[in-house]
Amino acid sequence: MTTRRRLLQRFYSLCALSLVSGWQFLGGMGAAFARTVKRIVEAGTPMSRLQHEDPAELDTSKLGTTPLSEFDVMGETTHSVDLKSWRLQIAGAVALPAELSYEQLLSRPVLERNALLICPGFFAYNGLWKGFSVADLLTELGADPQATQVEFSGSEGLRRKKRRYKIAEVLSDQIYIAYGVNGQPLPQRHGYPLRLVAEGHKGRKWVKYVNRITVKV
Repeated sequence: MTTRRRLLQRFYSLCALSLVSGWQFLGGMGAAFARTVKRIVEAGTPMSRLQHEDPAELDTSKLGTTPLSEFDVMGETTHSVDLKSWRLQIAGAVALPAELSYEQLLSRPVLERNALLICPGFFAYNGLWKGFSVADLLTELGADPQATQVEFSGSEGLRRKKRRYKIAEVLSDQIYIAYGVNGQPLPQRHGYPLRLVAEGHKGRKWVKYVNRITVKV
């Protein structure tokens, strides 16, 4: 009887564990599915309707490019640099730390696509951002395989802004650097010479005047 009772207890325990695991699996699948399903924004949708939206939840593939004349701006707008001495620094967990000139960056393979920038309650616009892949750059410089985050810094002094992103977002080119927008060089008030484009993130996570990229383990 004791042996039979123990066998039954193990049987019920296994059933319970299987049921819990099944729900966890389905829950995980549901969460993954929810993350991949986005609401399609139809062509012609007024930008004013998107000011309170989360860009991570929107499919903007049908949305047209916003004219540069309609771009609004927040944060620092007057930072300037001397391109003769200016360099983009790449540091941290990389085998070959580097300082690259603006001309060197312009010569890199081009990455250009539309990305929606939303500053909640203020504005939304869909720019055609032109720049280069940070993922390719970090690969060339030997980023540590154990790296977990990449930090982007812009401007200087008290107004210096820093934002960190998971390495997976950078390697997928969801996070990249732009030096132009809508076929023009990046205007000063929008971050010249370099601006971080953070697809799927709200405006506070974008960085203007980028001058340093730091790989973190």
